[in-house]
Amino acid sequence: MADRLSALDASFLYVEEPSVPMHVGSVAILRRPPGEGLDYAWVQALILRRLRYLPRYRQYVRFVPGHLARPVWVDDADFDISYHVRRSALPAPGNDTQLFDLVARLLARPLDRDRPLWECYLVEGLEGDRVALVTKTHQSLVDGTDTLDLAQLILDTEPAEPTSLAEPVALGEDATWSGWGPSPRPGRARLLFDAVADTVSRPGEVVENVRNAAKDVTSTATRVFDAVGGVATTVRSLVRSVPRGPLHTRVSGGRVFSGVSADLDELRAIRRRHGGTINDVVFAVVTGALRQWLLSRGVPLEHTTTVRALAPLAVHPPENAELSSIALLGNRVDPCLVDLPVGEPYPVLRLQHVAHEMGQQVRARRSVAARAMARLGGFAPATMYSLAARAASSLSGRLFDVVVANSPGPQQRLYAGEAVLERIYPALPLSRDQALTIGVTSYNGHVYFGLNADRKALSDIPVLTGMITEAIAELKGTNW
Repeated sequence: MADRLSALDASFLYVEEPSVPMHVGSVAILRRPPGEGLDYAWVQALILRRLRYLPRYRQYVRFVPGHLARPVWVDDADFDISYHVRRSALPAPGNDTQLFDLVARLLARPLDRDRPLWECYLVEGLEGDRVALVTKTHQSLVDGTDTLDLAQLILDTEPAEPTSLAEPVALGEDATWSGWGPSPRPGRARLLFDAVADTVSRPGEVVENVRNAAKDVTSTATRVFDAVGGVATTVRSLVRSVPRGPLHTRVSGGRVFSGVSADLDELRAIRRRHGGTINDVVFAVVTGALRQWLLSRGVPLEHTTTVRALAPLAVHPPENAELSSIALLGNRVDPCLVDLPVGEPYPVLRLQHVAHEMGQQVRARRSVAARAMARLGGFAPATMYSLAARAASSLSGRLFDVVVANSPGPQQRLYAGEAVLERIYPALPLSRDQALTIGVTSYNGHVYFGLNADRKALSDIPVLTGMITEAIAELKGTNW
């Protein structure tokens, strides 16, 4: 039986355009260990051996002639690790601005559909004897149940000797070392035969394929109903006029990326002083930064002006199933719509408004607690962001202005071999009509914001990044 993509996975391929690649990324900055380890050959060997846990990463997509059925996953008999794990460098000593410029160019490039849909770049030349691992994984690849994000398996909670993880592997050596052998590639006749067989066994299959490829309006409305939690709000969302302004525009093929970090203890101090949760504080910080950025653009703001954010929310799986990294959240990440009060001039009132809206969403959906997510093995937020991007793609871009996804991470050091992970920034994909996504994660006492944006619409993204720091200082300095 053909290993066929689900309807949701296939939809990410159907709607993808050259200017709107549908991959999720991350930028991990690590400090080289003394001695051997973390060079290009070592990273290749480490990833090749970890792929035994991710068989999907050795498969590519074959489309069925005539779209009679959804595409199928096919083993890549010519799998080439050196194609997927690449090497780049900055002119030493490279700084964060140069790194983010490189990341923006990498994020703008669609993945090759004739190969497994992922890439990893080792970026050398960073100041302070550091390197960066930049990953790109297509949304159709990571479902959170059978397949996790690559970054989650690269990083470990304990340091490991390089020789225990990555013995020398000759480039071009096939993957049979792990007991894996590729299945025969199906020809055109086999693809058509399997498609007909599936159609006979499931008569509604063809209709389902056409509906998903066409982004059925009724299906979208149903998802909106689930996301906003009521008939009245659903109707309001559906009739809401198309947002105007720099955040809502038809995106180009260019990207700009930036990142900024904050001290987690500072956010905790804000929470203790003014109430709410760390998640509320994060969204209030984003709200304050967006407010100042819109004002810097000359956008008029009234007291009631809001920016609607799609905030993917992790929820408990049915029947209180155990939360684990191999069955991450039972693939339950719900798209929630939150109106950020950018028109409110007082930072504490902004925080209270955000806390009220987020509290309603959490109570309605039984949100997974941050401490439970932080206990997941490896760097689980990498997989969470893939699921968050899926949730964002399930709604029409007319219903929100920006995606803001916050996923807590572990508060102890992580390692790639003996190399310490210092920082990590998420990079969420843009949709056709949204010029900005903001990914947020916490790790080892810090919170990291990754901003991915359209180059034409938000060429001043470093300005917005700086305003995140200013918004935190504004909340810290407010005594009421």
